[in-house]
Amino acid sequence: MLLKGEEEPKVCGFINVQLNYLEEIRYTTNYLRLKMASQNKCYHDKQMDFFYDNSNQTIDDWNSNQIIMVQVVGSLCCCFILVSNAMVIAAVITNKRFHYPFYYLLSNLAASDFLAGIAYVYLMFNTGQVSRNLTVRNYFIRQGLLDTSLSASLANLLVIALERYISVINCKVHSNLTKRRVTLLIVSVWAISIFMGAVPSLGWNCICNLQDCSRLAPIFSRSYLIFWSVSNLVAFLVMVSIYLRIYIYVKRKTATLKQHTKGSINRKRTPIKLIMTVMTVLGAFVICWTPGLVVLLLDGLQCQQCEVMRFKRWLLLLAVLNSVMNPIIYSYRDEEMWTTLKNLLRCVGYGTRRQRSSRANARRISTSQDAGTTTQTYEDKETSMGSNGDA
Repeated sequence: MLLKGEEEPKVCGFINVQLNYLEEIRYTTNYLRLKMASQNKCYHDKQMDFFYDNSNQTIDDWNSNQIIMVQVVGSLCCCFILVSNAMVIAAVITNKRFHYPFYYLLSNLAASDFLAGIAYVYLMFNTGQVSRNLTVRNYFIRQGLLDTSLSASLANLLVIALERYISVINCKVHSNLTKRRVTLLIVSVWAISIFMGAVPSLGWNCICNLQDCSRLAPIFSRSYLIFWSVSNLVAFLVMVSIYLRIYIYVKRKTATLKQHTKGSINRKRTPIKLIMTVMTVLGAFVICWTPGLVVLLLDGLQCQQCEVMRFKRWLLLLAVLNSVMNPIIYSYRDEEMWTTLKNLLRCVGYGTRRQRSSRANARRISTSQDAGTTTQTYEDKETSMGSNGDA
């Protein structure tokens, strides 16, 4: 009996320890279950201020005057982007000398810059404090337009690289791609670009997992930013290597032809001129977009020491500058393009003056007709009064 009395406290203590251990397990399980439930909860009905606060973004430190100034300057740049790229597209359509695959693809690149101008206009008037009042859908539209324009520009440069490679291999200025194949390439470019721009809205976001949200794009997951920036940077390297290889090949081929032929020098230099035009566009594209992609990559990697929010506006202005530069590069590097653009401007100016003169002539004719009608009416009245007096 004594032994049993000594063992009872030990058994009770062991049971209490087990009960406490089970209670801790139950508490931990409930905690993990609640945490998983909070992570799986989606916030589609929230406005963007909720996600900005989640990403620890403070209220914009720019005052109203600074934002208005940026909007005015940005609006002027966007107007130039829209008008100039529309004129490039019109030049390719109206000038039969541009009815080749290279210029069709170049006009498609101008169309992507035209879309970029629309995206910048939408972004400028939905930034600052206004961006915090956006819905999730409107924010996806704002960022989707930018991503689509960037993807379209990148895809167009890749397709132009393919067209230039085919023409160089066949030792021709222009490739033998048919209009059907060129149309298929253009449609493929826009299909891929629209899909890439819509990927975040299709599910690759952090609306249901707030811990994965980035700082620059509060509803974009960091994994998506890493994928987006790395894939674009790799594409940049591939395109630069392709164009350098094509340029070196054409340079050597032209030097060999100069030693054995005495034909037209301009005809021989035409392939180099086209390649140099595209390489200049590619260089401007890489210089203007690489810093922004690097900052996105650092944000995706959750770099705490990197002040990614400090440079976001300046990097955006650099991207806008790229779309401003492209039409200038087309007209500067290609004399035929510059001549066609000047003719279009003259046609627009002549049409405006002609329309004004026709309106002025119409007014003069109507005024003279009214005066003639009034004079005739007055003479008829005098005639009738004279006849009544004679009677």
